[in-house]
Amino acid sequence: MLSFLLKLRTRAQEMFRLSDAHTMLVWSVVVGVAGAFATIAFREAISLLQLAFVGRSGSLVGMALSLPWTERIWLPAAGGLIAGFLLLVAQRHVDKNSHIDYMEAVAIGDGVVPVRLSFWRSVSSLFTISSGGSIGREGPMVQLAALAASLIGRWVHFDPPRLRLLVACGAAAGITAAYSAPIAGAFFVTEIVLGSMAMESFGPVVVAAVVANITMREFTSYSPPYEMPAFPPIAGLEVLLFVALGVLCGAAAPQFLRMLDISKAGFRKLPLPLPVRLALGGLVVGILSVWSPDVWGNGYSVVNSILHSPWTWTALVFVLVFKLVATAATAGSGAVGGVFTPTLFVGAVVGSLFGLGMHALWPNATSAPYAYAMVGMGAFLAGATQAPLMAILMIFEMTLSYQVVLPLMLSCVVAYFVARAIGKTSMYEITLHRNREEQERVRLRATQMRELIRPAETVVAPAATVQEMTRVFLEYPVKYLYVADEHGSFLGVVALKDITSDLLEKRDTATKTAADYLQPHFDVLTPDMPLGVALQHFMAFQGERLPVIESLAHPKLAGVVYKTSLLDAYFRMNPTR
Repeated sequence: MLSFLLKLRTRAQEMFRLSDAHTMLVWSVVVGVAGAFATIAFREAISLLQLAFVGRSGSLVGMALSLPWTERIWLPAAGGLIAGFLLLVAQRHVDKNSHIDYMEAVAIGDGVVPVRLSFWRSVSSLFTISSGGSIGREGPMVQLAALAASLIGRWVHFDPPRLRLLVACGAAAGITAAYSAPIAGAFFVTEIVLGSMAMESFGPVVVAAVVANITMREFTSYSPPYEMPAFPPIAGLEVLLFVALGVLCGAAAPQFLRMLDISKAGFRKLPLPLPVRLALGGLVVGILSVWSPDVWGNGYSVVNSILHSPWTWTALVFVLVFKLVATAATAGSGAVGGVFTPTLFVGAVVGSLFGLGMHALWPNATSAPYAYAMVGMGAFLAGATQAPLMAILMIFEMTLSYQVVLPLMLSCVVAYFVARAIGKTSMYEITLHRNREEQERVRLRATQMRELIRPAETVVAPAATVQEMTRVFLEYPVKYLYVADEHGSFLGVVALKDITSDLLEKRDTATKTAADYLQPHFDVLTPDMPLGVALQHFMAFQGERLPVIESLAHPKLAGVVYKTSLLDAYFRMNPTR
């Protein structure tokens, strides 16, 4: 099979004279189809498990409503218990050298997504989701789509850079299949996962997303998860209300993520086995569902209800609080799944509450609450993911309304900057990793040699004898000793080869001192020198360290800078990837 695929790839390249870029476009089509079918398989598996549990499939909220209150309590707990045992099986396949998450495999790895680990984690997620766990299903779907892409790339022996790009194409296909939003799927991957909008990577990602969307439409009766109503025209001062909504969502999104982190930390501290922790998280969801069945699932049906029917503010607050607790319990217990869809749920409820409040204060000049719910979904997502462009495009694709663009852009951008100002939090760890790297590069660009200076331990006086200098050379593996006068001014260096030459030739060195071997013209650095300039000095010098003087006018020896320290700072400032 492998040899056949290799021959096929080689023959196609020779026949059609495809470049590497063209080849990636062809394989992105294959990955788009594979990613869509991986998502379809996961959806069908959820439906089959629902049938096995309660004899019906479809909306999890509807499923909860059809059950007596006792079954609502124990079913999520039982599903969590089984999911926990499956996670224990998955942990047996953890390799310290591999990256569990597809984002890490693309951004900082070699594109290899572990097969057995991803499979068992996905099966675990199936039981959590099918039994009513308050968590998103998009995470496992995208992981499986990325896994399919990784396997295809490894079968045809792609090198790591192309394999990473192919896995990114698979992730875009998974996002598209989950939300029927190919543009947002492509931008999700390029903005969050790749962190780059280069056409060499963006082109194949777009192709994979579009092909996945076409595949879903051709082979399933799938429709977008959210049925968006027509967005009303916004004019005048009401635009400012959407700015205020962006501020609110930007302030609330980091708190939502912190709540999830606190829940995870709390569950980890419990002296309980992993299956029991997941069962406990499911039990919390089950108990809450006795009063509010809306806490089951990822919230699709509830959001659609908010968008199409009037809700009172008390009902919205009630369902928001219960859903937050249920999501924190499910995600905190260690269940495998995404929080992307729950984030959209929280944004919709927060936006709807904001719209109700503004309509009460300004009834004749504000739009219906559902308009604020739609924009709130995007703004809250922008604040949580640190990806405003993706959030804007996702809501726009869902509405296909030009009217939503202006208020949506304002709210998303404002939410992004407010969230960044409040705290360096993001739904995805890779975003935080990339932000830390960028901050480090900014810091290093402002770094001067002063921060890299180390003490100069190999300093001798001009009157130092050959015996004294030999002792220093034996103690330190260096080629040069620095000579400084009684005031600490740098005079030059003494080279090891000069003293060694005299000793080998058995010349008389009894009366010689450092002043006799002094090389006064030696390359030096200054504390205010930029890193790039200092690197040029090292390239010309070809040595491991250089002395640093305070200034050319006042050549007091300040210390030394090592080439390894300089190169480390320089490459962190200018990464190759």
